[in-house]
Amino acid sequence: MEDIKDIRHGTVGSRQLTEKTGESGKTMETTVLLELRDIRKAFGKGENRVEVLRGISLDVKKGEFCVLLGPSGSGKSTLLNIIGGIDSTDSGEILIGGERMSAMGEKELTRYRRRHLGYIFQMYNLIPNLTVRENIEVGAYLGRNPLDVDEILHTLGLYEHRRKLPNQLSGGQQQRTSIGRAIIKNPDILLCDEPTGALDYNTSREILRLIEKISLQYGTTIIMVTHNEAIGAMADTVIRLRDGSIRDRTVNVTRMPADQLEW
Repeated sequence: MEDIKDIRHGTVGSRQLTEKTGESGKTMETTVLLELRDIRKAFGKGENRVEVLRGISLDVKKGEFCVLLGPSGSGKSTLLNIIGGIDSTDSGEILIGGERMSAMGEKELTRYRRRHLGYIFQMYNLIPNLTVRENIEVGAYLGRNPLDVDEILHTLGLYEHRRKLPNQLSGGQQQRTSIGRAIIKNPDILLCDEPTGALDYNTSREILRLIEKISLQYGTTIIMVTHNEAIGAMADTVIRLRDGSIRDRTVNVTRMPADQLEW
């Protein structure tokens, strides 16, 4: 894996990681939770074949907040789906807690996703015959140490809508319900694909503050895909992708609080 340039501590390799404490008081752990080695993925065949990922290698530490930045078509959402076991690689290796994903059977992979991963999709994927509260509770049933349902409903501004069905909600309200379902699970890794894309500015900042709280209070590892450059300032690490390759890696010495972000 290529070296990463840390502003304070010089060059560090994937196994020689220096602890750092930001203004938030969070100390970065040095345990590597997720390892990606030369991940490649293409779609189509022959003349229609398109390389979406071209040899992606990176490490994500336990408790790290990692933002994947890039324009549409850069491969960031495909990479997130591969990390979550939703899509497969053409070649390369993924290790989670030292365990190879390729060695997991279908039952093991399903169990891992249910117990350890939380997803925030671009599409809401809500269960149409369940209320807002019930959709969020689905995530709580799958988690080992779920958060309080009412707290999540209030934080997301959904408490007054808790008895409504998805088809009675606006697009923004449906996205907030999806976010609540992922967060309440209190997952080890939270995978976020444009989590604020359907929300207005003020609600987006509220959601980012909640994600920040989860990161700091519970040590959740967060991998977030976004095209919003400003969000990168609240992360520990920013990975910039273009045309399926990593073009730049930035390690933030301190994380900007979510309530100070502007765009």
